[in-house]
Amino acid sequence: MRKGFLTFAAAGLLAAGSMAACGDNGGSDQGRGDSAKKPKIGVILPDSKSSARWETADRKYLEEAFKAAGVEAKIDNAQDDKNAFQTIADTMINEGVTVLMIVNLDSGTGKAVLDRAKSQGVATIDYDRLTLGGSAAYYVSFDNEAVGKLQGEGLVKCLTDKGVKNPTITYLNGSPTDNNATLFKNGYDSVLKPKFDSKEYTKAADDSVPKWDNAEAGTIFEQQLTNAGGKIDGVLAANDGLGNAAISVLKKNKLNGKVPVTGQDATAEGLQNILAGDQCMTVYKAVKKEADAAAGLAIALAKGEKKDTGQTVKDPEGGRDVPAVLLEPKAIFKDNVKDVVDDGYVTKEELCAGAYAKLCADAGIS
Repeated sequence: MRKGFLTFAAAGLLAAGSMAACGDNGGSDQGRGDSAKKPKIGVILPDSKSSARWETADRKYLEEAFKAAGVEAKIDNAQDDKNAFQTIADTMINEGVTVLMIVNLDSGTGKAVLDRAKSQGVATIDYDRLTLGGSAAYYVSFDNEAVGKLQGEGLVKCLTDKGVKNPTITYLNGSPTDNNATLFKNGYDSVLKPKFDSKEYTKAADDSVPKWDNAEAGTIFEQQLTNAGGKIDGVLAANDGLGNAAISVLKKNKLNGKVPVTGQDATAEGLQNILAGDQCMTVYKAVKKEADAAAGLAIALAKGEKKDTGQTVKDPEGGRDVPAVLLEPKAIFKDNVKDVVDDGYVTKEELCAGAYAKLCADAGIS
């Protein structure tokens, strides 16, 4: 069922305005939108530091989707500031948004904003990160446990390709306040824990990086490497930024290229690290599909309409099944970096500048 639905989510949700309205348009679940009220959508992004994607990809694709649909939308970024997140939400609600879409900084802050919006009759969507205990009408993201599973499988592949026996592995997990980080870890643990349990692999460290802070990740990894006596054979880094932090430390110790490092987000930097042989893989998430799906649902809600997404996720704190769109991630290694460029997510000009021109040519990127 998932494949058929994903095609629909990517291509069809922007046609949401043509659907028949469902139920009472006046209820808080439906938002304040109705046929007489012009849709107005507010979006709050989390920051621009933890990952480049929020500003370079999500903002761009959401703006394009709303513009194509002729819908008024305002997109703001909280820059990892909880007070700013709350202030932006209050301002958008006071300015009369009919739908509020958020990427929470943590579930507590996100829940407070969602509850405030609901009390004002504003429909809400959790974008990319599920707000635990929240009240969003929809959750739009990728299958985040599948993301983590691809990372775990990728690290195993890279270690196997290098012929490493009984490797010592370290984890650089994402922020402990991000539910996605928990799901990623569930995914890669499903692959790696059996290997730790059987003593085939050894886990040297398992640390989370507060706020996905790349500088702090470098400090944490440097300590991990010291504690392991310089012997780390593989790094499960939860995204490209954390992976690059580990690679910077490995370079100082002349270990880059020798120690496989994972990533996520298929950033230009991460892909360059892969082309250079310093990062073994990343996970590509086609953000345009995510943005288009979320925009389509937001437009439908703003018009007082509801959609059956065909999927739900369980909110373990709220105990409810949240209607969801979960898109499919893709593992990227050196031999298929070209796929990310062909998809338009990263441009050749951005990826292949300077010293990377030859590496791109060698990888078939022309």
